[in-house]
Amino acid sequence: MKELVLKKFAEVFGDGTGAEVYFAPGRVNLIGEHTDYNGGHVFPCALTIGTYGVARKREDNKLRFYSMNFEQLGVIESSLEDLVPSGEADWTNYPKGVMWAFGEKGVKVPFGMDLLLNGNIPNGSGLSSSASVEVLTGFILRDFFGFEVANQDLALIGQYAENHFNKVNCGIMDQFAIAMGKKDHAIFLDTADLSFEYAPIALKGAKIVIACSNKKRGLGDSKYNERRAECETSLAELQQVVKVKALGDLDEAAFEKFASIIKSDVRRKRAKHAVYENQRTIRAVEALKANDVAEFGRLMNASHVSLRDDYEVTGIELDTLVEEAWKIDGVIGSRMTGAGFGGCTVSIVKDEAIDSFIEKVGAAYKEKIGYGADFYVVEIGDGPGRL
Repeated sequence: MKELVLKKFAEVFGDGTGAEVYFAPGRVNLIGEHTDYNGGHVFPCALTIGTYGVARKREDNKLRFYSMNFEQLGVIESSLEDLVPSGEADWTNYPKGVMWAFGEKGVKVPFGMDLLLNGNIPNGSGLSSSASVEVLTGFILRDFFGFEVANQDLALIGQYAENHFNKVNCGIMDQFAIAMGKKDHAIFLDTADLSFEYAPIALKGAKIVIACSNKKRGLGDSKYNERRAECETSLAELQQVVKVKALGDLDEAAFEKFASIIKSDVRRKRAKHAVYENQRTIRAVEALKANDVAEFGRLMNASHVSLRDDYEVTGIELDTLVEEAWKIDGVIGSRMTGAGFGGCTVSIVKDEAIDSFIEKVGAAYKEKIGYGADFYVVEIGDGPGRL
C-alpha cells in the first residue's frame, strides 16, 4: 500500500519529493453502543484497516487535497485562511476541521500541505472513516510541526472538530479508540472521565467478523442527534429527583426506581437503553477477563435487542444481518455496531463456522434486502503511525 499511495501522490501532485506516508486505523465497538455521550462505558478496538495518508509540507498557506476514494472530485484546493465548512469542500471538511480545531486550541498551523488519502474502510460503514481521517490529520500535523500534544489530545481535537466544525454531535469513542489503539487489545473506556484500561482480546478458535449492510447513512442527517437530545431531556428530568451527572451514573435498580419521572414513554426507553447498555458493557469486560467468551456473546446479543427495541436505531438491514447470524451454529454473539441506521454488524464466530456464516447470512440478506452485504474478517491493530 505504501508504494501504491506514494506513486499516486507523485502522479497527482507532480512529484513525490519530501512526502511522508502515514496510517490511522478504523475502529469497531465490541459492546457499549450510544453510551459514550451518556457518561457510560464503551469497549472499542482499532482495526488493521483504516486510512493511509501521504503528506508533504508546503512553504505557503495553500492546502491541496486528493482522495483515491473520491477520484471523481479531483484535487480540492483550499488554504489555511479558508478553514470554514462548506458543501463544496466535501470530505476535506474533516482534515480542515482538525486544522481549524488546533487553531481554536491556540496552536496555529504555520504552513499548508499537499495531502492524499486512501482508505480501505468501507465508506459509510460505521467503522469510523471520518474519525480515522481526523486522527490521521492530527498525527500528521504533530509530526510536521512538532506540536506538543499526546495521542489522547489528538482524539479530543478530532472530536472537537467533528462537533463544532462539522456539526455532528458525536461522543469521544471513535477518535479515542483510533488514537489509542493497541494491537490485540480492546479499550475499556469510561467516557465520563476518560479513564481506561487495555483488555487483551484472546479469542481462541474464533475471529471478529464485520458484516457491512451497504445501506449508506450520514450521521449528521440521521436520527443520531435526535437520540442524543432525547437522552439529555431524560437526564434533566431524572436530575430533579436524583443526583447524577449522566445516565451512566445509574445502575438498573436505580433507574427502575426513578424511571417514572421521565414523562415520555419513548424517552424512558431511550434512557433505559443507555443505563442497561452501560451495565452490560461492564459485565462483558468482566466476562472476557474470566475467559467466559460465551457470556460475552450473550451480552452482545442482548445489546442488539436493546438497540432494536428500546433505542430503535437498527432498521431492517442490521436486524436481518444479526437475526440470520443468530441462527448459525458457531456464532458466539452478534450485534449492530456504530450509530445504527445502516452501517455494520460485529460478530464473534468460531473459525470453523466463518465460511458458512458468510455464505448463509449473505444469501439470506440478499434475498430479503435485494442487494448484497460485504464481510470482513478483521484483526485488532495499533493506533496511528508513520510508515
